[in-house]
Amino acid sequence: MENIEKIRHSLAHLLASAVMEFWPKAKLGIGPAIENGFYYDIELKDLKPEDLQKIEGRMKELIKENQKFVGKKASKITAKKLFKSQPYKLELIKDLPGKTVGTYQNGKFLDLCKGGHVGNTSEIDPNSFKLTKIAGAYWKGSEKNKMLTRIYGVAFETAKELQDYLTMQQEAEKRDHRLLGEKLDLFVFSDLVGKGLPLFTEKGSTIRRILERLVVDEEIKRGYKHVYTPELAKVDLYKKSGHYPYYKESMYPVMKIDEEELILRPMTCPHHYQLYLSRPRSYKELPFRIAELAKQFRYEKSGELTGLIRVRSFCLADSHIICQKENVESEINKVLDLIEYMANIFGLKQNTDYRYRLSLGNRKDSKKYYKDDKAWNYAENILRKVLKERKASFYEAEKEAAFYGPKIDIQMKNFSGKEDTAFTVQYDFVGPKRFELHFTNSKGEKEEAVVIHRSSIGAIERIMAFLIEKYAGNFPVWLSPIQVAVIPISEKHLEYANEIAKQFHIYDVRFMMYDQNETLSKKIREAEMQKIPYLLIMGDKEIAANAVSVRQRGKGDLGQMPLSNFLEKVKKEIQSKS
Repeated sequence: MENIEKIRHSLAHLLASAVMEFWPKAKLGIGPAIENGFYYDIELKDLKPEDLQKIEGRMKELIKENQKFVGKKASKITAKKLFKSQPYKLELIKDLPGKTVGTYQNGKFLDLCKGGHVGNTSEIDPNSFKLTKIAGAYWKGSEKNKMLTRIYGVAFETAKELQDYLTMQQEAEKRDHRLLGEKLDLFVFSDLVGKGLPLFTEKGSTIRRILERLVVDEEIKRGYKHVYTPELAKVDLYKKSGHYPYYKESMYPVMKIDEEELILRPMTCPHHYQLYLSRPRSYKELPFRIAELAKQFRYEKSGELTGLIRVRSFCLADSHIICQKENVESEINKVLDLIEYMANIFGLKQNTDYRYRLSLGNRKDSKKYYKDDKAWNYAENILRKVLKERKASFYEAEKEAAFYGPKIDIQMKNFSGKEDTAFTVQYDFVGPKRFELHFTNSKGEKEEAVVIHRSSIGAIERIMAFLIEKYAGNFPVWLSPIQVAVIPISEKHLEYANEIAKQFHIYDVRFMMYDQNETLSKKIREAEMQKIPYLLIMGDKEIAANAVSVRQRGKGDLGQMPLSNFLEKVKKEIQSKS
């Protein structure tokens, strides 16, 4: 791993070296190694995507020159002279601590750098990297600074690894939920509505509704009380919970209405606590499992918004379990049982599609994390014990916990290899203290409860994105917004097609009638492009036999069959969620 980092970092320098040969007046920012490759930020206005091939070609020539990477220390005074025509480098020199800075030279190119390079370009396979794209990037990541041009590249140790990666990326593009969402008419974005605020079409809303009903029905079966709470609240509620100081930067501005200060909620837990506190509670009522399909709002930076995966308004399948301390382990296991049950329905496999992450706090950071070492130790050990006893494969990550306690994150990987948190289970020892979440125990004494935050399928928007990409838009029958395409060959077969369609209404099968005055081949092509699981074609032969001709997505022509047989087949697939 260390070697590939050196290769990628060295390629960033070769990229800048080639750019400076073609554009000597370019102003260089920074050029680090990143996951799967490298980039360099450069002030260069007239760069075009077609220029990448020229730059890449020159980089390969530089590699074949067997250039050495030579590192030297220079005083800041000397460094300022060396980089006098590079304003961004001068700014970096000023910001760096100490009296000296590091420099590295390859060929005629000198860069400001602390190191981490190959010894010689002969160690780099010239066919193991590729420049991929250009994008805009603010200097130092701040919108207040100038926009630079960022040139991205991917790089591996061998040409085969590069080709495998590029093939995987091509597959990922075919599955990109943003492209499929538009192609299959599932959701749209509007500049007039705002960034990161998806609008779901009728078809996208159908998928969403199926997921929401699935969650609510299953959770109620498992003892959850499903509720509705307001999507905004007084700021005082979030000051009390601790979210306002900890999450203030990701919350929307305060609205002053009459004498109150209100805010759109980024979390649901304080609302649920108020329901629990609406009357005194006994240990006999615990565990108190409260759940909601909760609309939440968080400010995400424009550059971080990603289709449905990262949005500014989302609906979380949220829940809070208020229980006795001795029941925490059992309840967390039940939550993980539910999560794994839901994942199995979606065809998501542990260690293939998702994995567990034990997210820990940082005891030294009292600004971000609540200070209580004893509580942190206890909570982290409980979560670790649950995962070990389940024989679940997991890894640990520091500084990923919530401010109020550690959590188990279910990390979902998409086809481009990027990982996002899909679902989560969190141990909270802070909320009960702040809100005085008590119950009367079996001895008649007042006792403090524990809170478990959890989500069974995460945000509806995010799980939809994962499923669109997993299925590449080829949803299983039970989840498909349109399950059957009814295709009469011509207008004279429309009456029979309408009679067939009445049966789909009765049996609650979602269908689309292709009754346009178009050729049969065009109707079939359009239905297949929409990835509809079943196409029913009907003409003279089907009317004579009182049957339908069936085409199944991925399997082709299944031949003629009575409508009753087809309905039985479809109903079975829907009910079994196969």
